[in-house]
Amino acid sequence: MELQLNGKLALVSGSTAGIGYAIAETLAREGASVIVNGRTQEGVDEAVARIRAETHGAVHGFAGDLSKADAAEDVVRRYPGIGILVNNLGIFEPKAFEDIPDEDWLRFFDVNVLSGVRLARLVLPEMRRANWGRIIFISSESAVQIPSEMVHYGMTKTAQLAVSRGLAESVAGTGITVNSVLPGPTKSRGVRDFVEDMARANDKTFEQVEAEFFTHVRPTSLIKRFGTPQEVASMVAYVASPLASATTGAALRVDGGVVKSAF
Repeated sequence: MELQLNGKLALVSGSTAGIGYAIAETLAREGASVIVNGRTQEGVDEAVARIRAETHGAVHGFAGDLSKADAAEDVVRRYPGIGILVNNLGIFEPKAFEDIPDEDWLRFFDVNVLSGVRLARLVLPEMRRANWGRIIFISSESAVQIPSEMVHYGMTKTAQLAVSRGLAESVAGTGITVNSVLPGPTKSRGVRDFVEDMARANDKTFEQVEAEFFTHVRPTSLIKRFGTPQEVASMVAYVASPLASATTGAALRVDGGVVKSAF
C-alpha cells in the first residue's frame, strides 16, 4: 500500500531505539523526511546513519531531552513545517505503589505526558495554517488496564488518552487528526533488557521468562508473546498517512488482545 508520505516532515520523539526507532525507520521507508530524536548526540548519529543506510531516505537528527521546554522549542524552530508528530518519548519503572514518592509521580507525568503536550502545542499553529497534520501519542494497554506494579506509569498512559481525545475535539473539522496508539507488551530495548536481567537472575532463558509473563502477568494476551516494535510501527505509519483521514480521536490498540474488550 502506498501511504502517500512523500514530502511530509515527521518528528518522532525518543526514536534512537525500540518502538520509536521502528516508527522513524518505517516512516522514512515510506518516503517521509524524519527527525530522529534522542538525548545524546552519539545515539542520534548512530540511529540516523542506520536508518539512512536501510531506507536511503531523508533523515535528520536532533539531540536533546524533549521532556524539557527549551529543547522542544529548539527542535520546532530548527525544523519548521513538521506535519507529523509522534509523541513516543516515555519512561517506565516497576515499583510498588507505597514506594513511589511524589517526585516520581511528577517526573513520570512531565516526561510521558507534558512532553507530548508541549510539542503538540508548538507544531499545531503550522498544522492549522496548512490545514493538515497528524499528531499521534504512543500510549499503552496500561492506560486501560493499570498495572499494579507501575501505577504511576499507567496514570500517564491514561492521561495521554485524555489529551489525545481532547486535542482531536479541538481541531474538529480540519485536516488535522489526533490519535493514540496502545501497544501491548512489546520487545522494546527497555523491556528486552528487563526480561534478560530477570532471566539471568533466575537462571532461566528469555523464552521461559516470556512464557511465565504471559501465563501469570498478562494472561489475557491472545498472541502469548511480546509484540515487536515493527508491529507497532506499521499501525503508526498508517495513522500518520493521508489515507487515515477519517481516523481521529481514536485509541488504537496494537496490544495482542491483552485488553479483554471488543471495543
